[in-house]
Amino acid sequence: MNLLRRRFSAAALGLAVALPLSALAQAPAADAPIKVVYHLSEGIPQASRAIGNIRNHLAADPKARIVVVSHGLGIDFLLQGATNQMDQPFSGSIADLANRGVEFRVCNNTLVSRKIDASRLAMEASVVPSGVAEVARLQAREGFVYLRP
Repeated sequence: MNLLRRRFSAAALGLAVALPLSALAQAPAADAPIKVVYHLSEGIPQASRAIGNIRNHLAADPKARIVVVSHGLGIDFLLQGATNQMDQPFSGSIADLANRGVEFRVCNNTLVSRKIDASRLAMEASVVPSGVAEVARLQAREGFVYLRP
C-alpha cells in the first residue's frame, strides 16, 4: 500500500511539473502583439462604440492585431454611405483604422439573408462564410481575445 501511494505521489508530482512547463511552451512571447477580435452584431450604435474603443485600444497598444467581425445588423456600418447617429460617415474611420492594420470581416450568411450584394461593402471589408464561425475560429485556433463593445 505504501509503495502504491509513493508511485501515485511521484506520478502526480511529475504531472504537476509537466503541465506548467507545457503551458509556458505555448505562451506567446511577452512582446508578441495581442490579438483581439471585436464582435459586432447590434447595429450602428454598437459600431460607433466599437470605433471609439478600437481607437483607444490602438492608442494604448499600437502593436495590437485587431480584427472586427460583423454579422446581422453589425454589418450596417460597413455598407457604403453608412453614417453614425450624428449623420457622420463611417468611411473615414474605417479607412483610418484599416491603414493602422485593423481588419474588417463581414458574414456572408448575413449578406445572403438580407439580400445585400457584397459590392455595397466598404472596400476595406472582406467577406467570410459565417461571422460567428469566424469569431470562434479566431478564438480557438488563432488565440484571439474576444471583445464585444
